[in-house]
Amino acid sequence: MTGPQAITAESPAPGSGDTTRDRILKAAMARFSTQSYSTTSLRDLASDVGVDVAYVHRCFGSKRNLFRASIRAAMRPDWMFAGDGHALALTLARQMLGEAPRSEIRMLDIVFRSFSSPDASQVLREVLMEDFISPLIAAHPHVTERQAALVAAFAAGVSILHDVIGSEPLLEGGDGEAERLVVQALGQLLGNGRLAEPSSPLWKGESSECSNVSQDPHPGQKPDATPENRQKCRYAADD
Repeated sequence: MTGPQAITAESPAPGSGDTTRDRILKAAMARFSTQSYSTTSLRDLASDVGVDVAYVHRCFGSKRNLFRASIRAAMRPDWMFAGDGHALALTLARQMLGEAPRSEIRMLDIVFRSFSSPDASQVLREVLMEDFISPLIAAHPHVTERQAALVAAFAAGVSILHDVIGSEPLLEGGDGEAERLVVQALGQLLGNGRLAEPSSPLWKGESSECSNVSQDPHPGQKPDATPENRQKCRYAADD
């Protein structure tokens, strides 16, 4: 995940400008990103920061609440849904396919290790609804709850293949094809391309490549109108 003021694995020392609560949260993110919810204890987190475990309870109430806060801090939904529909599709695509710094803690780093925990899974469902599905629908009212959930499922799947498995076809080679295809898929999931209606030449492909491409090939079609080029230039054909 890439974005402004990304959280890193290094918890600042006292005097860095962060409050003790901030340092507890960053320590929790570091712990949850390397070990499961069930094996992470508030006592260990308190020790990481150098405070009494009672202070952790006073700040967050429970491990469950601290886990929720850690996911939200890594997710940063406040900037994810900013902008118009095309900006949303592009933001999500770049989150899925972007190369984050090694020290950055991504939401996937946290949730991937705790899927098997019933408590953690319940928190994940709540965060998914409150911080992804509901804000997406609020920002784009024509999107249904099911469509928003499918976007989340698509984003999770692409992110796992890209970040965890390292699937080579998803690793960008500089041509931007994977990003274009992800934006196109998001447009379909979110209403036949209404959210991802690009106007930039980047999304139309080269004019010489697209000028003679049609959605429905016919006899006599020029040689460059291959299925690959039709896929690449679909946005241009739909304009």
